[in-house]
Amino acid sequence: MAVIKYKPITPGRRNMSVPSFEEITKHSPEKSLVTILKKNSGRNNTGKITVRHKGGGNKRKYRIIDFKRSFNDAPSKVVGIEYDPNRTAYIALLDNEKSGKSYIIAPDGVKTGDTLYTGPGADIKVGNTLPIGSIPVGTFIHNIELYPGKGGQMVRAAGAAAQLMAKENGMAQIRLPSNEVRLVRLDCKATIGTVGNIEHETVKIGKAGRKRHMGIRPTVRGSVMNPVDHPHGGGEGRSPIGMPNPVTPWGKPALGYKTRDKKAKTDKFIIKRRNGK
Repeated sequence: MAVIKYKPITPGRRNMSVPSFEEITKHSPEKSLVTILKKNSGRNNTGKITVRHKGGGNKRKYRIIDFKRSFNDAPSKVVGIEYDPNRTAYIALLDNEKSGKSYIIAPDGVKTGDTLYTGPGADIKVGNTLPIGSIPVGTFIHNIELYPGKGGQMVRAAGAAAQLMAKENGMAQIRLPSNEVRLVRLDCKATIGTVGNIEHETVKIGKAGRKRHMGIRPTVRGSVMNPVDHPHGGGEGRSPIGMPNPVTPWGKPALGYKTRDKKAKTDKFIIKRRNGK
């Protein structure tokens, strides 16, 4: 995938870049796999804002993605590659002999007309989905299940890939994109290859309006607020925050503070943390 850069004919165009979308072969979604996506502007069921800086943005429809890849041993033909506004990765429309049409996350290198398989007997080929126990050590994988049959939950973003490091005692050691090494059961499924749209991270937004189209509202620094609005606020001119470390608007530490539950039951599955500890 290439990235298109514009001439700086306006301030908004300066430093802006967009994907070329040369991988996209199908420009309208499959109607049977589309549903309504209701906006909530970061509010929960009681109307309180639980995620700040959300609101507005273009109207979207949700594409129903098959993360489970449940159609075993039946070939699926790739009908087309599509853009999905709800995720960074592109999606591929499959047509299966038994289950009909479905969407999957498009792996890098999969093209229209390719045939993909799911099951223990599938070839080690990009786009095929197998139990981790059937995948050779050293293979790059994505869309990894944490619980058998639940569907892929890890490594689904554009350009992401994990590596299968070892297999022993019914568990596999997988190195995630964050460099965390984690144990996953061998009967969990994973898809061969890397997620497509690899150059997504090189795209530059370029202007504030494009962020607003994504449904992201402006973020105001705490140091320019009043003391009543933020712990960093107040003071004459540009003032220090008046405390050893930055905090959130609710006084919780904002840098280096571990938010993971110290008694998390899944700690036993993490061999190496992403920070190397």
